[in-house]
Amino acid sequence: MLTSGPAKKVAIYVAEDQQYHGSAAYAAVLDFLFFRGVSGATVTRGIAGFGADHHMHTTRLVDVATRLPVKIEFIESPEKVQELLPKLQSMVGSGLIEMHDTTIVKPAENKKEQAAMIGKPALKREGKAKLMRIYVGENDKWNGKPLYEAIVGGLRAHDIAGVTVYRGILGYGANRRIHKDAALSLSHDRPILLSIVDTEEKLRGFMPILDEMVQQGLVVLSDVDVIKYSHNYEAKERRQETRA
Repeated sequence: MLTSGPAKKVAIYVAEDQQYHGSAAYAAVLDFLFFRGVSGATVTRGIAGFGADHHMHTTRLVDVATRLPVKIEFIESPEKVQELLPKLQSMVGSGLIEMHDTTIVKPAENKKEQAAMIGKPALKREGKAKLMRIYVGENDKWNGKPLYEAIVGGLRAHDIAGVTVYRGILGYGANRRIHKDAALSLSHDRPILLSIVDTEEKLRGFMPILDEMVQQGLVVLSDVDVIKYSHNYEAKERRQETRA
């Protein structure tokens, strides 16, 4: 696990079609880093470049598009980097490895380790809430944008706890017309379901907004029992009290 302090930043450059034991070299390097416990790595694909052979590679040239440069970048402790370098050099072949000193100001948080550090079992909260389900069509619009996207934006702006959008594969509504997900169908008006859970007060407070946005659809409110697990319940409650 990375900690604050001195570290090494390593960048590895290979060609997209470069191979290592039958696999793409960049994928093999990424797998190696993953299974050797490196804290994290990122692969990016260039759109143009040239290397030691001084041949230009660019997406504009179809015949050499697969020779585009790929960069694998990671940050680790100096000791870990020195341990990995010999194998990386053999894997990269004609590629380039760059390394320089850096400083970790704040290491990334590992959720599993963070939960273990708390040293307490997960806290369980139970209570009553309302489940709101909104049924609309995929083609429904509001102010020029898909209605379901506009509803999600409105829910977020009104501090609703969360929403999940589902796209149906088959259904019909009040007009009795079948809506289906078919690859060759000219109609893409598939059924859309938005599922929201929050307090009754907050959901009913959002209803006037829905009245303006939904011209044809269905809104259902149901009672639900909420069971929530949290490792950092106390800290979260303190943040909520501060905002209040």
